[in-house]
Amino acid sequence: MGEIWSEHAHFEAMREVEVAACEEMDGPRAEELDQIRAASFTVEAIAEREKVTDHDTAAFVDVLAASAGPAGRWIHHGLTSSDVLDTGLALQLRRVAELVLPDSRELVRALAGRAREHVDTLCAGRTHGIHAEPTTFGVKLASFAFEADRNLRRLERAFAQASVGAISGAVGTYSSTSPSFESRVLERLGLEREPVSTQVVARDRHAELLEAIALAGAGLERFATELRHLARTEVGEVTEPFAAGQKGSSAMPHKRNPIKSEQIVGLARVLRGNAQAALEDVALWHERDISHSSVERIILPDSTILLDHMQRRTLGLVEGMVVDAARMRSNLELTHVALFSQRVLLALVEAGATRDDAYRIVQRLAREALDRGRPMRELLAEDPAGSALDLDAIFDYQPFVRHAAEIVGRLDQIA
Repeated sequence: MGEIWSEHAHFEAMREVEVAACEEMDGPRAEELDQIRAASFTVEAIAEREKVTDHDTAAFVDVLAASAGPAGRWIHHGLTSSDVLDTGLALQLRRVAELVLPDSRELVRALAGRAREHVDTLCAGRTHGIHAEPTTFGVKLASFAFEADRNLRRLERAFAQASVGAISGAVGTYSSTSPSFESRVLERLGLEREPVSTQVVARDRHAELLEAIALAGAGLERFATELRHLARTEVGEVTEPFAAGQKGSSAMPHKRNPIKSEQIVGLARVLRGNAQAALEDVALWHERDISHSSVERIILPDSTILLDHMQRRTLGLVEGMVVDAARMRSNLELTHVALFSQRVLLALVEAGATRDDAYRIVQRLAREALDRGRPMRELLAEDPAGSALDLDAIFDYQPFVRHAAEIVGRLDQIA
């Protein structure tokens, strides 16, 4: 990833565009094309030339043309800087996608695999951070797998629509070239065209890509946040992998801090900030200005490299996280089976009570169970309201998870 965004790779992509353009021109002779194809540059030579031109693209063209000898007169013929910069950027983005998207697909696969592994692993479902009703860890992970798949699809679309080129000249009117020339050059490069370039490729395309990256980061953040909560001492249901020799704290040897998850959460904030900067780049003055250029030189490399790192980091967490199924089961007892409250409520209604009366009875018994530390089943057995109820049927975990296999089975659609 770092090499794709290096200065050399940036100018190499521009060189590819310049050569492709010369190959589709009517002017250069065969021997001149050979000289143009052999034209070269160094980043140092361009930097030295830029001290004179104060324009990096002009410096690049000067160096490349000089290396081609007399044939260099055809380099950049009829083109403007944006033709080469934006089309070269499209080539770089396509190469980035070739690295990022396979990891996105692998993350879907890994989450789906762990979900299937834990399809029957009972755990507490929590809403507002409070025990709600039982679920399975497999169902939890299936949710993350489907979100990862949606982010994969968004990234595929976003990279594709951002990887477009334009060889339309100053203000995009083909005054020195032609639409057919543009089509031939872009076909040679394997790129789609920007229908109306106004000299630059429209920046809403890049904003969409940065938004898709930010959304993917938010998905990784959601998983990392869940892991952090489940790793807390008082929960202890899932922990990050902890390598031999690793230290969790410089002062407290007992610590196993969820530092990898915390890193993912922090970096997701950077991706969101970069997406905001990309949105600010959309509105350029008239046909073009370069207010977007300096921003993109930071946010495109940073966001794509960060996403690549975060996906790999998350993949390691998914594959290596340690799941404590016994602790999950014991945590289900923390409410003294008050988390069966809805099943008691429905049973009372089916036995003839009004919903509000049934609700008040269950609310009272649940609060007493939590306050006194007695199982709500015992309290219900002693209460007149429970005399006609089948307590074995009510206080059974199976109804909560009877559809878990079906829910997790939906992963077959994506992985």
